[in-house]
Amino acid sequence: MPASPVVLSVPHAGRDYSPALRAALRVDPGLLIALEDRHADTLALAARGIETLFVATRPRAWIDLNRAEQERDPIIDEGAMRLPESAQSLKLRSGLGLVPRRVETSDLWRRRFSDAEIGDRIALDHRPYHAALAAALAAARARFGVAVLLDIHSMPPLGPNAARLVLGDRFGRASAGRFVSRIEGVAQAARIRCAVNSPYAGGHILERHAAPAAAIHAIQLEFDRSLYLDRRREEPGPGLEPTAALLRAIIDAVADEALPLAAAAQ
Repeated sequence: MPASPVVLSVPHAGRDYSPALRAALRVDPGLLIALEDRHADTLALAARGIETLFVATRPRAWIDLNRAEQERDPIIDEGAMRLPESAQSLKLRSGLGLVPRRVETSDLWRRRFSDAEIGDRIALDHRPYHAALAAALAAARARFGVAVLLDIHSMPPLGPNAARLVLGDRFGRASAGRFVSRIEGVAQAARIRCAVNSPYAGGHILERHAAPAAAIHAIQLEFDRSLYLDRRREEPGPGLEPTAALLRAIIDAVADEALPLAAAAQ
């Protein structure tokens, strides 16, 4: 039984680079760090209290849980449908589909993958993650009358005087505005510059699981990696503790906003 209406998800921090993945690479495995939300799982674990938390251990290079099953890239995937470019998502066109094709300016793979290989990744990794997330949100809504998903990501620095925390709610389609407003208030109190839906509005996880009309809300959180990583942005740095405290304050504010709704539903 869930102890909180808030559910946490960290889909892009996986660092389990299997021998099969490494054998298929045409680039140095170190380049794959650029695809990671580096140590976003460490941040979430440091902030987590009683909330249900899902952390993907498979790396994004293996399969991207924030893409739809249909976003398969025909350049590297023999089972992908060949769609006209106009029918492809921007992410797919740029090489960041269900299985990423590129990192920065480098092509990742030595060969194309068979339909069966990608099908196994979908069946063993993608679908179970989403099924578990859906079940947790349904359980939270059943107990509290409302559920709020916080989907935790990280981003490279956006530039001087730019936002260091970006909230995505798919332009109001994924969450009631009161939850976003509470998070903005927490960021303001912490003197962290915050933006909403620019440049990240949320991806497939929000699109798939958010249903505000059914009392399931979802918000994507993008933390500037320089907030909590070291100067090389590879390992946790001295900013981890205050950034975890910021995330904890966000979780508490969202739960506080949700609980009066939960009481009214009982």
